Amino acid sequence: MTRFDAFALAGRDTFTRDLGIEVVEAGLGRAVTRVRVEARHVNFNGVCHGGLTFTLADAAFGYACNSHGVMSAGIDVHIMYNTAARVGDILTATAVEIARSAKLSNYRIDVVRADGTLIAGMSGTAFITGKPAAA
Repeated sequence: MTRFDAFALAGRDTFTRDLGIEVVEAGLGRAVTRVRVEARHVNFNGVCHGGLTFTLADAAFGYACNSHGVMSAGIDVHIMYNTAARVGDILTATAVEIARSAKLSNYRIDVVRADGTLIAGMSGTAFITGKPAAA
C-alpha cells in the first residue's frame, strides 16, 4: 500500500466490523477506534465484556502500527482494566506511537468513555517485518 488507509483495512476486518467497531481517525503512528456498548456486548456480570474493550484497543493498535506502510505484527500487549463500561456507553480507543526503531515499535492505547473516564490502558509492541503492508 503506497498510502496508509486504516479505513480500507477496517473494511476487510469482519470481526471488528461485526462487533460495531469503527475507525474514527488515523495517521502515521496514530489511530482512533470507537464502539457503542450494546446488550450483545455484556458479560455475565451485566457490564461490558473485557473482550470488547480489548478488541477495540487492539484494533487501534493494529491500525497505528501498520500506518507507515510496512507490515507490522503485535508481539506483546498488556492491558489494565480500570472500570467497567455499560450498555449505551461510547468507548474510544486512541493508539499513539511512543517509539519506533528498524524492527520494533511501541504504542500506548487508552480506552475512554465519552465523559473522559479511563476504562482501560494498553501498551503494545509490534515487530516491523519490512514487507509492504497489505493494500
